[in-house]
Amino acid sequence: MLRLLFYITESIKNVDFTAENLYTENSTSKEERIEAERRLCMKVNIYYGGRGLLDDPTLYVLNKMEEVLRELRVTIERINIYEHKNEIATLPQTMKDADGIILATTVEWLGIGGYMQQFLDACWLYGDKDKIQTTYMQPIVMSTTYGEREGEMNLANAWEILGGLPCPGLCGYVEDLVSFEMNKEYTVIIEKKAENLYRTISQKMKSLPNSNLAVKQSVLRTPQMELTPQESEQLSKYVSDDSYVKKQKEDIQELASMFKDMLGKANQDDDSAYIEEFKRGFVPHQDFHARYLFMMADKKKPLFVEVSQEELTIHYGQEENIDIYAKLTPEVMDGILSGRMTFQRAFMTGEMTAKGNFKILRMLDTVFNFA
Repeated sequence: MLRLLFYITESIKNVDFTAENLYTENSTSKEERIEAERRLCMKVNIYYGGRGLLDDPTLYVLNKMEEVLRELRVTIERINIYEHKNEIATLPQTMKDADGIILATTVEWLGIGGYMQQFLDACWLYGDKDKIQTTYMQPIVMSTTYGEREGEMNLANAWEILGGLPCPGLCGYVEDLVSFEMNKEYTVIIEKKAENLYRTISQKMKSLPNSNLAVKQSVLRTPQMELTPQESEQLSKYVSDDSYVKKQKEDIQELASMFKDMLGKANQDDDSAYIEEFKRGFVPHQDFHARYLFMMADKKKPLFVEVSQEELTIHYGQEENIDIYAKLTPEVMDGILSGRMTFQRAFMTGEMTAKGNFKILRMLDTVFNFA
């Protein structure tokens, strides 16, 4: 009876009974009438982040709060996150038609638990930020160990950073569930918190500015794609679809393998460049021995050429006891091997620099004929 009186009192606060509104047919706009109807048809979603154990004190608190809210004619939808662990990314879309939400979890050893953290991550990545900004949230954190206050604070801070509207929460440590349930004073506290949530949502209570929103605007720089609510919803469905994610991973692995093969082929071609041309242009000379090292831009390793009478040794890599160090570009080397230029001309025009015995340098055009 008292709760029915509370409901009537809160409903009256949201109605304007001025004489002008009562007797003027068009005094209220369509939007105002819709808003008044919405207040009388309030909906609250409960997101439970625990494991669903029978002796979980959070479940008892939620059951009591649901009783109170239903007496106040509030539509309740409870979503157990552990039952949707493969589709957590889509859960933020379920708060579309909710006026407020309750985030409830249990601290069993440290922190708010993985399910609730994944849900908050999904809200940050895929949630409709415009909807979150108009949604009240009440944190409920019960603990069987240390850390219930920190858990409640973490939930409140997370929701404020997301841009949502805060509502005073409830936290407590429960050592013995039976004695906790039998304590009437605790029950009254729980019921008062439920009434406070109803009052906050129905009256659209405001709160003072906080630094969490300022931190989000000025400090946080997490890269995010600018997506519409529809695109965010579609993306969250793709993320929670195991078959789609598996197919995407297979496609990525296939692309990675293809590019790896292309890169390996490119490196293989790079290690064999110019070798065949030098072999075809080689002209053996008796009593001549020289070791050349060609360093070219865009080549990781230098090209080593050794002439020993009628034998030619050529490969990419570092060597010692070099007679001539030559430095040139691949374009200049291409011109020499195609016969458009000689080593001597490239050196004289400065397109190739060299260091060592210049008599051996001049023998390059004799030992190798590319004309």
